[in-house]
Amino acid sequence: MEYKDRRELPIGVFDSGVGGLTVVREIMRQIPNEKIVYFGDTARVPYGSKSKDTVTRYSRQIVRFLQTQQVKAIVVACNTASAYALDELEKEIDIPIIGVVKPGAKVATEATRNGRIGVIGTAGTVGSGIYTTYIQQIRPEVEVIGKACPLFVPLVEEGLWQDPVTDEIAMRYLSELIDIGIDTLILGCTHYPLIRSTVGKIMGEHVTLVNPAYETARELKELLMEQELFNPMPPSLGTNKYRFFVSDGAQRFMQFANSIIKYGILSAKVINIEEY
Repeated sequence: MEYKDRRELPIGVFDSGVGGLTVVREIMRQIPNEKIVYFGDTARVPYGSKSKDTVTRYSRQIVRFLQTQQVKAIVVACNTASAYALDELEKEIDIPIIGVVKPGAKVATEATRNGRIGVIGTAGTVGSGIYTTYIQQIRPEVEVIGKACPLFVPLVEEGLWQDPVTDEIAMRYLSELIDIGIDTLILGCTHYPLIRSTVGKIMGEHVTLVNPAYETARELKELLMEQELFNPMPPSLGTNKYRFFVSDGAQRFMQFANSIIKYGILSAKVINIEEY
C-alpha cells in the first residue's frame, strides 16, 4: 500500500487487551479523519502484574508489528506499558509515540485545589510511581496517593460495568481515598472509564475524575498538528478506516469492542505477535 502523503497514514494504538479501546473511541470522536490500526495483546493480558522487562519486551514486539502497518504515530494506550516501556521505545523509533500517563497527570495537576490527588490503576502502574513522578515535576508540593484496584479489569472485561458486585468492590478499594480527602482522582487504567459512573457515585461530586483516554486524544491531535501529520481530509469511500488485530480470541474481542465503539467493528484478525 503506497501513500503519496504521510498525513494519510494510520495511527497505531496498542494495549494489553481491550481497555485501550476507550482511547480509540476518543480518537475517533476528536480526530475523525484519522485511520487507526489497533493491536490488543489479548493472549498475554494483563500487563499490570508483570515485570518491567516483560512489559517492555511485549511492547517492543507490538511496536515492530505496528511499523509493518506503516503507522505515522503510536499511542501506548496502556498505563502499565506507558509507565514501564515508553522511555525505551521513544529512543528506539523515529516516529512520534505518546503514552496515556503524562496527559492525565498534567490535567490532574491543574484540577486539584487541595493538593491531594488519588490514582487508581493496576499494581504495575501504581507500584511504578510514574504518576507521582510526573505530577511532582509540575507541582512538587502535591501529595499523590496510589491505590491498586486489580479486580476492576476482570469485572470490566466480564461486562459488569453496572453491577452490585462492581459497586461492592469499588467501595472497598475507594474508601481509603475518601478518608484521605482527595479532591481529584485519575482513572489510571484504560478500562476504568467504562465504570466511571460507579467510581463517580462513590467518590461524590466534589471529586474531579480525570480520564486519561480523553486527554491523550487531545494531546495526540496537538502532536499531529505540530508535526504536520494531521489528516485534513476524510479517507476516500471504501477505505478500511479502522483495522483491529489481537493476539488471541478475536470473537470475544469483537463482541467487547462493539459494546464500546458504535461503529460496527466487522473483524479482528489474530496475529502471532511472538514473530515480531
